Amino acid sequence: MLQFLKYVLATFVGIILFLFLSFFLLAGIGAMFSSDDKVTIDDKSVLRLDLNQPIQEVGVENPFSDIGGPFSGGENVIGLKDILDALKNAQVDDKIKGIYLKTEGPEAGWATLEEIRNQLVEFKKSKKFVVTYGESYSEKGYYIASVADKIYLNPAGGIEWNGLSAEYSFFKGTFDKLEIKPLVFRVGEFKSAIEMFSRQDMSEASKKQSIELISAINNNFLKNISASRNIPVGELKNLADSLAVDNPKSALKYKFVTNLGYQDELETVLKKELKVEEKKDIEYVGVDRYLKGDNKIEEGDFNKRIAVLVAEGEITSGDGGDDNIGSEKFVKELKEIRDNDKIKAIVIRINSPGGSALASDVMWREIQITAKKKPVIASMSDVAASGGYYMAMGCDTIVAQPNTITGSIGIFGLIFNVTDFMNNKLGITFDGVGTSPHADWPTATREMTEFEKAMIQKSVNEGYETFTKKAAEGRKMPVEKLKSLAQGRVWSGVEAKENGLVDVLGGVDDAIKIAAKAAKLKESEYRVRYYPEKKKPLDELIAKVFGDQEEKATAKTLGDLAPYVKMYKKLMNMGGTQTRMPFELVIK
Repeated sequence: MLQFLKYVLATFVGIILFLFLSFFLLAGIGAMFSSDDKVTIDDKSVLRLDLNQPIQEVGVENPFSDIGGPFSGGENVIGLKDILDALKNAQVDDKIKGIYLKTEGPEAGWATLEEIRNQLVEFKKSKKFVVTYGESYSEKGYYIASVADKIYLNPAGGIEWNGLSAEYSFFKGTFDKLEIKPLVFRVGEFKSAIEMFSRQDMSEASKKQSIELISAINNNFLKNISASRNIPVGELKNLADSLAVDNPKSALKYKFVTNLGYQDELETVLKKELKVEEKKDIEYVGVDRYLKGDNKIEEGDFNKRIAVLVAEGEITSGDGGDDNIGSEKFVKELKEIRDNDKIKAIVIRINSPGGSALASDVMWREIQITAKKKPVIASMSDVAASGGYYMAMGCDTIVAQPNTITGSIGIFGLIFNVTDFMNNKLGITFDGVGTSPHADWPTATREMTEFEKAMIQKSVNEGYETFTKKAAEGRKMPVEKLKSLAQGRVWSGVEAKENGLVDVLGGVDDAIKIAAKAAKLKESEYRVRYYPEKKKPLDELIAKVFGDQEEKATAKTLGDLAPYVKMYKKLMNMGGTQTRMPFELVIK
């Protein structure tokens, strides 16, 4: 009886604690999602810009990222738009005295970093300070840090200075082990996206375009660092070749950093700069919190808007998802923008390696229709290649950063023969009947005939002719000249402009100004709106929870087969005709 009472008491106490904690948790969540109160920024504040996290065009706020458990879903994703908006506001905000950078290893592409770096250079015109401290700096991190007035490096830290490299992943060996046979059909000497399936190393054509691409990006990288640190480009190259900057002392010796020290030492210097008592803390404010304060930059007329339509991720048919561009969803959004009389011009912000050729063509057509009604400007981010370029070529003007990866005007078809994989690995076999010899064509569950393969190649050839013809018309150049720049070759923004594939070198703000001018809008009379609108944290939370539950349910149902089925789905989604660049390219 005594034991029974112990269990009853323990259960009762547990229920009370659960209800107590749940009440406070739900109250906290409610306050988090319902609060629209403006944030008050204190005098002598410092904008803390932490770039050591994923950066994409529009941010994703996850208020539970530090809690763990089923709600965490990973860290926040900071938006490039938020970073740029914060820097512009801070430049004219008397309460912000300077910027403290955390930029040891940004998770972003080179064009995104260029946008941020350029805005930091603009911020410095306010005569406010920019400082940074790092335990170490990657080359991407140092590219941003090089703008700072004071660059602190931990005395036991390090700096990466050994040149840029491009790396591909090859999966032929994996497919061989899984007994999956990739059938590849392509047009273009440089269409190396398929090499990851058919080779174990880079072809000579792929090496040629890759070295020229990273050399162009590296030249821009060195030129800008040289200007910021007053170190000749030739010396920067020699230091990379000789690995001379291999520790903090050498980084100081060659003027890569201004100080060797710890974070508290930098903060002591900042307190003197800010005239803050040594015992008091510095008033740091992060980007998200800062943007909840008063906007210091006046917005223009609500009835004279410029829309920035973000197209980020791989290109697919249908609605797509948060991490790709669904042609159906894109077309719907663009139609709504086109029919909105308050929107006078459109910037399509493209950050995509391409994908489905059909989906790319569908979006190109809608862009063409829209361009007849109002100005449409393309703004290229980190990557706007293949299908991404397909979208851009329908616009009136194409704007790219010097280190944007673009071009890749080519097409390929990809079908996976999974017969041996399904039979030998999963024990699944296939059989069937049809009314003609090719009723099941194209198929992944039997060996196709040479005639059937030739028909797919014919389709790919026709797709290439369509792509190059439309690109030539968009760029107003002869088809033969366009084809000499095509062949699936990838270019940097600088090279693309030299070859006539891009009109202007610049960022999203430059594209917005071009759009405003085309719409005959004065600089101060319009406002900018991004589409699709940023999701609220609660929507992100719900999507994350239900997305995880679906994946867990699949794993529970299929058990050990789940990874195989997941791979099978992915391969099938990549099938068909593709306008895609070498999407496994990593430049570091």
